[in-house]
Amino acid sequence: MAASPEPDTAHHPHHEVEIHVNRKAVKIAGPAATGLQIKEAAIAAGIQIELSFQLSEKLPHRETRIVGDADVVEIHNGLHFIAVAGDDNS
Repeated sequence: MAASPEPDTAHHPHHEVEIHVNRKAVKIAGPAATGLQIKEAAIAAGIQIELSFQLSEKLPHRETRIVGDADVVEIHNGLHFIAVAGDDNS
């Protein structure tokens, strides 16, 4: 019996997508990423944030959703995130 392929790659092959963090473009491998992976990709792209920053996903109707480091987000081109220092109350 042949080994079955990994579930992630069997139905959802990895592909690079462009998202935005703090209004700057970031390339990241999809179809899913954790909040930590999104922040790491943003830092690698030269965005001045830190891993300790709070990440939020911008949603329709001016709403946001906090994304924890371990939270998995289904990512696709055009998603927008905001990363701010944890003590920023804006």
